[in-house]
Amino acid sequence: MNMAFKPKTMTVRVLERPEANELARIEAFVAAASEGTAFHRPAWVLSVSRACGHEWRYLLAEDGDGMLQGILPLNLIHSALFGRALVSSGFAVGGGILANNDQAIQLLADEAWHFAERHCFPSVELRGGPVPDRHWQHVDGVYAGFVKPLAEDDESQLLDIPRKQRAEVRKGLKNELTVHVGTQPEDREDHYAVYAESVRNLGTPVFPKALFDEVLDGFGEHADILTVLHEGHPVASVLSIYHQQAVMPYWGGGTWDARRLRANDIMYYALMNHARERGCTSFDFGRSKIGTGAFSFKKNWGFEPQPLSYGTRTIAGEEARDVNPMSPKYRAQVALWQRLPLPVANRLGPMIAKGLG
Repeated sequence: MNMAFKPKTMTVRVLERPEANELARIEAFVAAASEGTAFHRPAWVLSVSRACGHEWRYLLAEDGDGMLQGILPLNLIHSALFGRALVSSGFAVGGGILANNDQAIQLLADEAWHFAERHCFPSVELRGGPVPDRHWQHVDGVYAGFVKPLAEDDESQLLDIPRKQRAEVRKGLKNELTVHVGTQPEDREDHYAVYAESVRNLGTPVFPKALFDEVLDGFGEHADILTVLHEGHPVASVLSIYHQQAVMPYWGGGTWDARRLRANDIMYYALMNHARERGCTSFDFGRSKIGTGAFSFKKNWGFEPQPLSYGTRTIAGEEARDVNPMSPKYRAQVALWQRLPLPVANRLGPMIAKGLG
């Protein structure tokens, strides 16, 4: 006689305090999961909270034996300009539900929505991971990710770059540029100055410097800054995160001179070689919106785009947040921001950007 299947008992609870044992459990769960990302880790979630003032929560799905079966990191984003949302994870291009089975996925998604209802958040954003079909909107065809294995040595890495882009790197190698890697105060100051100028030129507000400092401190040896200098002056710089033998150049940019000097090309080529020396086997170029210059730039390096799917759920009658600077609704603001003097943009930018989440 066949007995009826009885699903395992599973519950979801909310972690809202940085208890060392619980954070260690989460860290181990993420490390063991093939789909785990740096944005699932407590180092990311807590860094965002400390730097930008947004509260955090972890939803933990546990079986009857108390074993973790899934997690959902959340940042509680509050902004007078951009509204309120539960975001997994704040300021990240990944995150979302990380779970061992469909039951945990559904329970975590349901609990996230119940939490949003109880605390008056009109929407929940899942950045990556599985998206439940029921009640959730799938956001497809907007973003793509770019990941590629690293080559065996510096010369092979150069030859692995498609011919046209490789020619740009070779030009940069002739420009007497120097490369420095570190996390010291000078590295941080140089990176922030270059990055702030870069995003101002793109028409977007810069994040608070505290966000970069917190991420560097939180990730420790799993994050660093690579800066390209010309005649002793920084012209390109990138803050990278290392996770599961992959390097992700996350916050990078260059000055106006960087294009002429091909400093950005040297920056990414040098990072590939540096990451290999650290033991990395793959290069995660992050996400880009399909059809943008960044999307084309990454393809020029020989990376094949992989479609990304995100999930949102919004209360009836409300529209989901739109914080994409490429959105037509922000065209006028972007044009205005590009004309701001850099000191003004750097003063106002963090107050605005910390609400983007």
